[in-house]
Amino acid sequence: MNHLSTHEKYMHRCLQLAQMAEGNTYPNPMVGSVIVHKGKIIGEGYHCKAGEGHAEVNAVASVQNKDLLKESTLYVNLEPCAHYGKTPPCSKLIIDVQIPHVVIGCIDDYSEVAGKGVKMMEEAGVKVEHGILGKESRELNRRFFTFHNKKRPYVILKWAQTLDGFIDIDRDSHLYGQPTWITNDWARRAVHKQRSTEQAILVGRQTALKDNPSLTLRDWSGHQLLRLVIDQQCKLPAEIKLLDGTSKTLVYNSLKSVSQKNVEYVQLDFSKDLLIQLLDDLHERGIQSVVVEGGKTTLNAFIEANLWDEAYKYIGERSFGSGIEAPLLKGEFCEKQEFNDSSLFIYRNNMVF
Repeated sequence: MNHLSTHEKYMHRCLQLAQMAEGNTYPNPMVGSVIVHKGKIIGEGYHCKAGEGHAEVNAVASVQNKDLLKESTLYVNLEPCAHYGKTPPCSKLIIDVQIPHVVIGCIDDYSEVAGKGVKMMEEAGVKVEHGILGKESRELNRRFFTFHNKKRPYVILKWAQTLDGFIDIDRDSHLYGQPTWITNDWARRAVHKQRSTEQAILVGRQTALKDNPSLTLRDWSGHQLLRLVIDQQCKLPAEIKLLDGTSKTLVYNSLKSVSQKNVEYVQLDFSKDLLIQLLDDLHERGIQSVVVEGGKTTLNAFIEANLWDEAYKYIGERSFGSGIEAPLLKGEFCEKQEFNDSSLFIYRNNMVF
């Protein structure tokens, strides 16, 4: 990292630390902090879980000789908080321990913070700089910023397709009940790893019926996602896995609002913009990210409405010759990952968060 400035070098470390808690900090953002004294890191910390110590608190606590704090610089990728939540304000802690210099990645858009932390510290005589690796800092917490700025979850589309561009064969009802596997075990494990960092997962009625998916986390450690299914007329059979009550599930429908055995039926007006209503409901529930796993109709609805932020397209080495065609989208290609004979292509929608 020789090309980085001194500030950037330490901010890069903050981002590394912050990402160690990916998927575990909701509803809080991922934050890492480093304390530097005369060119040497003397303390580090990151926010591990909501309700527990913030990054700055953990970094200060890790410093053995607290007298050095008065001559140190604290780096943090997100503006220190200025309000009393489940923990006291980090800005006040920085002032109390007399750290004279603070370098911040980006300002926190959350209304309870939004520049107030910087103001509090500056009024107490702390030198504050911000915007160091600002783009990278916002990128790390893109789910958090999308949720607060756009008032909706961060939407990730995901599907697997064959070499000839199909996501499924044409199936009669006697072939229902199991997904048509396209990618290998390594790629499927990558799917579960990605799920572990998100909060909710959505499918349409046809996918629930044809594949009978569990939509749970099995091949990676982490929390179970909130399961979502669109079933307008509540016609899904009670014995499918999504309705088994083993994990919290929302059924978006036009008929009723009722909860039973960990399954909640949420009534929406299907004559109006369904996706906006669905995303509004998730926002009200504090859900910052949702993975849309299909099928084609559901995926295309999000694409056509331009309501997506990332897309994960897996391609396996199988060919079907005919069947259900994969969605088409226009987005910025970002990354390719290889899993032996399966590949993952990641795209971004050019939307500011």
